[in-house]
Amino acid sequence: MLQRSRLFAPLFVVLTTSAWIALWMWDAGPYARYLRHASWAELPLVGAICREVPGASLALSALLHSVAWLLMIAAMMLPTAFPLFDAFRRMTNGRENQGTLVALLIAGYATAWALFGIAAHGFDEALHRVADQSPTLLGDGWLIGAAILALAGAYQFSGLKHRCLDKCRSPLMFITEHWRGRSARRESFLLGISHGAFCIGCCWALMLLMFAVGTGSVGWMLALGAIMAAEKNFRWGRSIGTPLGVALIAWSAWIVLRHALAG
Repeated sequence: MLQRSRLFAPLFVVLTTSAWIALWMWDAGPYARYLRHASWAELPLVGAICREVPGASLALSALLHSVAWLLMIAAMMLPTAFPLFDAFRRMTNGRENQGTLVALLIAGYATAWALFGIAAHGFDEALHRVADQSPTLLGDGWLIGAAILALAGAYQFSGLKHRCLDKCRSPLMFITEHWRGRSARRESFLLGISHGAFCIGCCWALMLLMFAVGTGSVGWMLALGAIMAAEKNFRWGRSIGTPLGVALIAWSAWIVLRHALAG
């Protein structure tokens, strides 16, 4: 059991590092557009399947978006929740099914983010469809990016974000509030979903920046992942919320001003 405990952190590092390497290789390879907002019908190989098989375009789109999104979550968000996973591992130390319980916790956390990903991609797809049908909005697409930046900046000052952050910053207290160990497997999975929901509550606006600056940009993923990890897991992370909010709002204002002057 002691040997297994010593392996937990290294294995977690290997998992996260592998996700980053996979994203980097994907982004650097010939199929980088799978990570981004390409039309699936235009992609090599996939496009041919989409044109030949009825309904394949929607199915493949959902599948590839899901794989890409979960890989991003593994790289960006799992490290931010490591304190919770490690505290839960220590709390369940001695149980024969400890590995199963930890796996269910992580699966629940990933499920919460997967559901958010479905909603975010659905909203993004709907927005693109509206823009494609509106020449005015299509020509002024920068307004959408500026609005998302302003929203993310303003959310940094919201009480909801700070309440969710407080939950994420106290993993041991969170576990004692949500896990009793009576129906251990079910509670472990629901604990992961609950923590994932609070994590989404404090990070959703920053994650939307991925759609504003381009999904699949490994550089942006690294930057945003580092910011969210610092906010949740370091004492000095509390001090970055205000300057980050100001910076995002200023960036939004600069985009609006630049286009106003250009017009």
